[in-house]
Amino acid sequence: MRKIAALLLPVFLAFSLPIAAQDVVPPAAEAIPLSQGGQTLEDILARQSGLKDAREPRETGSAADAAAGIGTALGTRGADSDSVVWETLRFGTSDLTVSAGGPQAGVVIQDGGMWWLEFRRGPLATYGGWLLIGMVGLLVLFYLVRGKIRLSTGFSGRTIVRFASIERFGHWLLAGSFILLALTGLISLFGRMGLIPLVGKETYAMLAVGSKWVHNNISWAFMIGLVMVFVMWVAHNLPNRTDLVWFAKGGGLIGHGHPPAKKFNGGQKIIFWSVILLGASISVSGLSLLFPFQLPLFAKTFAVMNDIGIPGWIGMEAFPTRLSPQEEMQFAQLWHAMVSFVLIAIIIAHIYIGTVGMEGAYDAMGSGEVDLNWAKEHHSLWVEEMQNKTATGERSQTTPAE
Repeated sequence: MRKIAALLLPVFLAFSLPIAAQDVVPPAAEAIPLSQGGQTLEDILARQSGLKDAREPRETGSAADAAAGIGTALGTRGADSDSVVWETLRFGTSDLTVSAGGPQAGVVIQDGGMWWLEFRRGPLATYGGWLLIGMVGLLVLFYLVRGKIRLSTGFSGRTIVRFASIERFGHWLLAGSFILLALTGLISLFGRMGLIPLVGKETYAMLAVGSKWVHNNISWAFMIGLVMVFVMWVAHNLPNRTDLVWFAKGGGLIGHGHPPAKKFNGGQKIIFWSVILLGASISVSGLSLLFPFQLPLFAKTFAVMNDIGIPGWIGMEAFPTRLSPQEEMQFAQLWHAMVSFVLIAIIIAHIYIGTVGMEGAYDAMGSGEVDLNWAKEHHSLWVEEMQNKTATGERSQTTPAE
């Protein structure tokens, strides 16, 4: 009997409990009237779509005022219902205090980055990718038409010191770190689209984490190299009249004659100032991303632009001057990526000229010494200056080629 009772007891409870629960019928909960701030599905969809006639969420406490009292069957047990709490968190109107984690810990729900995500996946990735592909295509076409730029007089067998060891160190520190930053940045931007289908999510996850670590830490080497290159070469890269002649003759890329130039010609000066100015902008925006709550950039920048009247020049409304830390990071990341795309394209052209595009050019940063005939063809004024120093008793910088 006990065994039978034990078997029948669960069956009895299963049928009796629902019946018992139906004995007490609670009063129907009244819907929050629209006059008190209640929202329909159409209101929510309209607000998410950005329509102007979308009604804003009700004020905190409206749900509690319209809810049943605590003495009823479905009475609330707090000042606000869950829906109101989530609304205040969703729209950032809640009076939150956090004990740790900084200002970002108070942001529980944040969907203000959807425009950033769409722009990053769309125009940024599309136009940035085509910019790099287009630059490579132009260089390939130029090589097929022009070929490698060779010495017209051949090698002399004697070399002249072009760059000292410290100059080459600064150059390669800057160049090497930039290449790593460019590769890891491209992995972060295009990895989900291009690498996950090839290597899978797990492998890409490890690659993405490693890329982030490399990107954040190698950035310091890039900034050090940027300062070194600026200090060592800024005096040689100031514009002068010689540059106008150099540009007028196409820099020797068109035809077979090379216009006179000092240590750096007009084209190299463009590369130099592009690296310095764009590299500085990339560095500043990168620091803002590393320290978003200590180095905000765009709220103050937008305020200055509004004072100047720049938005009106392009038919836009005033730029926002009150930005959350998350919004600051969104603007900083987009600017960081856009400027980086431009600099990567310029550096691709620089690498082409310094390697396969011009005979003997790599030696300048390889060994630091270039053939004397090469120096005379590309930097004749600089060679004359060095030879004059030698004639006045300074240490000669020409050595026999090995």
